[in-house]
Amino acid sequence: MASEIELVAMRRAIDVARERGNCLPNPTVGCVVLDADGREVGIGATVRKGAHAEIEALAAAGERAKGGTAVVTLEPCRHIGNTGPCTEALIAAGVTRVVIAETDPHSEAGGGAEVLRAAGIEVETGVLADEAEPHNRAWRFAVVHGRPFVTWKYAATMDGLSAAPDGSSKWITGPDARRDVQTFRAQCDAIVAGTGAVLADDPRLTVRDAEDLPLPYDLQPLRVVVGETRIPNYYRVFDRVAPTLLIQSREPEEVLDKLTENGIKHAWLEGGPRLAGGFWKAGLIDRVIGYIAPSMLGSGRAALEGEAATLADLRPIEITDLSTVGHDIRIIGTPGAAPRETYI
Repeated sequence: MASEIELVAMRRAIDVARERGNCLPNPTVGCVVLDADGREVGIGATVRKGAHAEIEALAAAGERAKGGTAVVTLEPCRHIGNTGPCTEALIAAGVTRVVIAETDPHSEAGGGAEVLRAAGIEVETGVLADEAEPHNRAWRFAVVHGRPFVTWKYAATMDGLSAAPDGSSKWITGPDARRDVQTFRAQCDAIVAGTGAVLADDPRLTVRDAEDLPLPYDLQPLRVVVGETRIPNYYRVFDRVAPTLLIQSREPEEVLDKLTENGIKHAWLEGGPRLAGGFWKAGLIDRVIGYIAPSMLGSGRAALEGEAATLADLRPIEITDLSTVGHDIRIIGTPGAAPRETYI
């Protein structure tokens, strides 16, 4: 059973992993190394396309790790990736105990706990796993299901419309909601939009920071434009702020296959009710984030091109968060299966 000192260290590891931010396509991982007397001597978090948390923490601890404990939010890997196996590094450092929050479902990287036990290291798993789990939910889904986790974001008026009859849609929601979107975008490694939305709005499909400046190129999600309509090369989606991938298909399964080939773990779907409708009908939307503006249009384009022919076809959404962002309402939910029974 984990000691109070180890529980404190695990929460510290969870916090440092969260602060480090998006590491996709790698998982978000934090590690704290305690010396033989239970004092913190090293801390680290996985770097995007760089060193793993354990390697960083062990480097900080140095010789003080010998006889100590490594507290890590995800089971140490046993394969060669951006670094050598973290299991080998822990064994070489001389730690005698490893405390783990979540096990690794990856067929190649997982199984590190057994490697450590075979080397004579005491291992405990499942420590504060429920607190660590949210930070790697999309990554874990992608590993288990073999396709990216898909978040669909939309903005609409209170009567459910995302564009006026003339096609204009900027800006339905306010500046606070738009800044909030950047926070969620930054958690993904691909931003996906249809050609119709790109032609209509000329979006950048990038992540911007609190000062509305673009993040560095190597931290930007992959921009993905889906559809067969040609986009002129002077559109902003082709600027040098972020990489761009064109997929000439509107079949959701084909789009996700292509994203999987490119190593994408979390796709952010926005822009285009037809594309979103295709993903919704195929049951390939895993989370919905809706921003509802306190206004009405009366006529225009709906946020989603229809699937339901009757109320019996309604697809339920389990609401997991409901809050106000500035003057707008933000709703986050998990789609259920369709159809469902209706109750009058």
